[in-house]
Amino acid sequence: MKFIYKDLLNFLSEKPSIKNLSERLFQLGHEHEINGEIFDMEFTPNRGDCLSLIGLARDLNVFFGKAKPYKTFEGDIEELNLDFQNLSPEVCPKISFLEIEIEGNTNEYKPYLENYFSLLGNKKVNFFTDISNYVSYELGQPTHCFDAKTINDQLIFENRICEGSFQTLLGSNINLAGNNCIFSVNSEIVSLAGVMGGISTACSTGTKKALIECAFFIPEAIIGKSVKYNLASDAAHKFERGVDIQIQEKVLRRFIEIVREHASIKNIKIQSFDEGKVQKSSIPIDVKRINKILGIDLAEEKYVAYLNKLGFGIEKEIIVPTYRHDIASQNDLAEEIARVIGYNNIDSKPLEIAKKLDKSVDDVNKLKNYLIKNGFSEIINFPFTANEEKKSISIDNPLDTNRRNLRTSLKNSLLDNLLYNERRQKDSIKFFEISDLYTKSDQINQEKKLGIIISGRQGHNYLDFSKKLDHAYLSNLLNQDSDNSVLTIEEISRTEIKTKKKDKIFYLEIPIEKIPKHLFKLSESSIDRINFIKYQSVSEFPSSTRDFSFSISDIKKYDAVIDHLSDLNDKNLKDAFIFDFYENKKLNEIKVGIRFIFQSTLNTLSEEEIQQSVNKLLKPIVDLEGVSIPGL
Repeated sequence: MKFIYKDLLNFLSEKPSIKNLSERLFQLGHEHEINGEIFDMEFTPNRGDCLSLIGLARDLNVFFGKAKPYKTFEGDIEELNLDFQNLSPEVCPKISFLEIEIEGNTNEYKPYLENYFSLLGNKKVNFFTDISNYVSYELGQPTHCFDAKTINDQLIFENRICEGSFQTLLGSNINLAGNNCIFSVNSEIVSLAGVMGGISTACSTGTKKALIECAFFIPEAIIGKSVKYNLASDAAHKFERGVDIQIQEKVLRRFIEIVREHASIKNIKIQSFDEGKVQKSSIPIDVKRINKILGIDLAEEKYVAYLNKLGFGIEKEIIVPTYRHDIASQNDLAEEIARVIGYNNIDSKPLEIAKKLDKSVDDVNKLKNYLIKNGFSEIINFPFTANEEKKSISIDNPLDTNRRNLRTSLKNSLLDNLLYNERRQKDSIKFFEISDLYTKSDQINQEKKLGIIISGRQGHNYLDFSKKLDHAYLSNLLNQDSDNSVLTIEEISRTEIKTKKKDKIFYLEIPIEKIPKHLFKLSESSIDRINFIKYQSVSEFPSSTRDFSFSISDIKKYDAVIDHLSDLNDKNLKDAFIFDFYENKKLNEIKVGIRFIFQSTLNTLSEEEIQQSVNKLLKPIVDLEGVSIPGL
């Protein structure tokens, strides 16, 4: 989200400098960049309440106080008699409609509205849609504008299985499939609710009478729809993270006020459909628990004062605001206090570390080194997943509400890593992960496990290039002969995996404590400590492969060729290795097959760029007397 510095200042009673404001935003956990007077914000998925000026101001109120910079229409509004039916109230428990009609021409946009487009680079569409987009920027609640004359029959909302084509207001056709939240008129889908409206009912520059829809949809019903249908939607981004169910009337009255500032209003009507009372969410006041979590000594009076400034109600318990969908426990409240105080301002306490290294830790390091020496890469995966099993442990304050369960196995994570790399043309995949797994039965169980996954070529050298990673390779690597019952290797079927690759996938998972002791001894006796490996960024762009066969008629020049290959240097060269070697003793000749792999971290390489790199790399070699590349 981008916002204008001066726009946010209007919501604060104090007027901090850009630098001061930036420092406080970082303290509150809101990552951002600054370009002139434009803040480009990056919010964690659980802080959808901050996707607006008013949302950020609520967080900043604890430092700078709050102001109300905008007006809302305060007059009486006639009741709208809209023929509307909500067939899925469990998905949309509250929805409001504003019918507004203007007459004559609209005025030039006032500076606050014009700046939203000119400074932030937003595209103007039409009068009503422009106001809708601005209100969402200001208050965080998306609205959708129908041209009122196109709603000529009952308007229906429902969450149902849809099949068929739908033309968006941008003119693109999408094929709906599965469950979708939709609005329809006369059985025609006129809006993909919470994502994007349809072209048949869209407002235009000539629209004088509009029907403004303002709704609350449960996030689970909207999540993934914009990605599924490849629709860039600010509305979906906000609905997926949760909006405020109690803000609808304020939003529509703000909408009216902005219209009133730019046009002559002929008529306004409003109607709300509320399917049930808003359930208050509350948490007991327990400052002792907060102090224990954070390791501080905060007085209860100051504790509730901080929360009150953040918008929490204080009664006999802490009342969670309806826009804070991320607050459900004492841990969440502790995080709020930590943000206000500043993590850097909480005194640290030294950890008591045993002087002697635990033997199990030493064994794990030996195992890691052994695998790395054999060409494996260590993987560190996010420990939470969407998958829920009977023994899964769910947490009450996840960073991502779609991943609240701790993993019970390393398998799915490593399989995702493998597929990710296969799609980027990696043909030799040897990964391992060592991580703690947590499960529940009668109690919480913790177990450290090793997971190994392999597929593709055994290695990038002429001895292993044509050999495939298989069951025998993994068995030999782990010296499984001593105890076949302990190290169980399984083949993962590709039947249900979305990939065209045919190389077999093999997987092993075992608790560290059950790994045969001979493997640790093998690790200890055959390797040295691995040097520190510097991080290299992973390219998102495809790689390109070029194979060349070098004919060396003067065997004495072989060492020179190898020296050149060992010292290759080109910014686009990702890897190079010998994949074939043949010595013809009768002809006193050597043939060497070399593979170059080119890839950039900045863009997809063109054929011209690759050829320039090839020419640069090959010239010193082919200039050697007695060395040639047949066909070049």
